[in-house]
Amino acid sequence: VQLVESGGGLVQAGGSLRLSCAASGLFFSSYSMGWFRQAPGKEREFVAGDFWSGGSTYYADSVKGRFIISRDNAKKTVYLQMNSLKTEDTAVYYCAARRGSSSSYSYDYDQWGQGTQVTVSS
Repeated sequence: VQLVESGGGLVQAGGSLRLSCAASGLFFSSYSMGWFRQAPGKEREFVAGDFWSGGSTYYADSVKGRFIISRDNAKKTVYLQMNSLKTEDTAVYYCAARRGSSSSYSYDYDQWGQGTQVTVSS
């Protein structure tokens, strides 16, 4: 199983980025996907998640209304559209996969990507 994130980079506050996470080696449509992030000196935190069955998505309060998680099962890829970025969004962003129902707890996920850095400048 492999999850590979891409799309991170440096952006000014108020800008947008779209992260991608390409999965291989798993039956993607049976997995719920999550995005997490970790800023320097802080614990990894939940950002957004979806359900393998489709339709439902949920978000951390800090990103609600600004970030959108979506997936393309045919491409085995999950996306995180990040709009109206703030300096406090600066972190390494990780995608994670969990067979079955979704979760906002990192310990419920058993597959992780290597992370992609997002830096938001003021």
